[in-house]
Amino acid sequence: MAIFLTGVTGYIGSYVAHGLLTQHDDQLAVLVRAKTPDEAKQRLWKSLQLHMNFDEFAQYLHRFDIYLGDLTTPDLGLSADARKRLVESTESVLHIAASLNRKSAKTCFNVNLRGTLSILKIARDANDHHGLRRFSDVSTVAVSGVRHGDCVAHEDMIDWDRSDYDPYARTKKFCEHMVHELLPDVPITVFRPSTVLGDSRFPETTQFGMVQAFAALAYMRILPLDPEWRFDICSANYVGRAIVHVHQADKPKYGDYNLSSGRDSLTYRQIVDSVKAAGHKPMVRFVPALRGTFENAIELGMKIPRKYGINPAASLMKVFWPYLSNDTVFDNSHVVEELGEAPTPFSEYAHPLLQFAVGNKFKYPYRAWPSDAEARLAKFAAKVA
Repeated sequence: MAIFLTGVTGYIGSYVAHGLLTQHDDQLAVLVRAKTPDEAKQRLWKSLQLHMNFDEFAQYLHRFDIYLGDLTTPDLGLSADARKRLVESTESVLHIAASLNRKSAKTCFNVNLRGTLSILKIARDANDHHGLRRFSDVSTVAVSGVRHGDCVAHEDMIDWDRSDYDPYARTKKFCEHMVHELLPDVPITVFRPSTVLGDSRFPETTQFGMVQAFAALAYMRILPLDPEWRFDICSANYVGRAIVHVHQADKPKYGDYNLSSGRDSLTYRQIVDSVKAAGHKPMVRFVPALRGTFENAIELGMKIPRKYGINPAASLMKVFWPYLSNDTVFDNSHVVEELGEAPTPFSEYAHPLLQFAVGNKFKYPYRAWPSDAEARLAKFAAKVA
């Protein structure tokens, strides 16, 4: 039997896969968008190399049951035999895969809604066949809708009368609804990460969207933000640890977990002071009265032809600005009680993350697939056999 894990080649998915591989013994049934098994293995290596070297990867490769497919194709693109094998071997489902494209309603609809529906059909068939231990859905705190100046409790996260920030938030909210409606007899856990920025243990990251927005603010001399506004940030390693721990628990204490910093979220003043104390030189002045002017500048920048280089930066800020300026945090008492530990404050790793991202021009220095990969994989396969 296996854990059916989606999103393994994504950022959070790589943390969850690493945690499951190193802390548990389960097989991992993974859906990988690739044309051949070899291409799928290379995509897995690219995702997991943030966490391990190639020999470690080779050692764990036998734990993956790889299915070639895609969330947006009928029946996930699986053959009848492959789908049957997946259904009959699935002990639990951990659904992480999603589109974070906050600008494209079409992409979010196809990946998040249609894709989740296909995963739910697999889960229902597995439950009908032999019973399903748990279905875990990785959602987002953005399902709470447009807010400002709030600390949102778990029981108040879903409000169908509240407007949504973007297609991503809207489709993820409905995904949560589908999970509960279509799996009434299956234990369900919902995880809602807040803004995930970097790893509290090391500066490297492979996800740069929000990091770019953070870096842009770090190098601005004037910030159109109130210094006392809070920014709810949680590290990827804490998020991954929480998902693995709760999904594998016999009886989790709660049905939903905000993976966030909650009331301990730092203010912008605290974040700025922390990177300054760590050696960041640009001086920052907060001028919240300029918020409207800044928002108008973003709209204007998006209309400028891309060849002048302003449009991409404006588009990036347009996407993330509602999350940067909402001064809203999310109660994390459930996960802190479950793990017995709160997430590391962003101030303790913000500066190394900033240095890594800027120094590498917002690109991760991926290592290539080794030329002797097949021999090394065969060596570990022989040991397993």
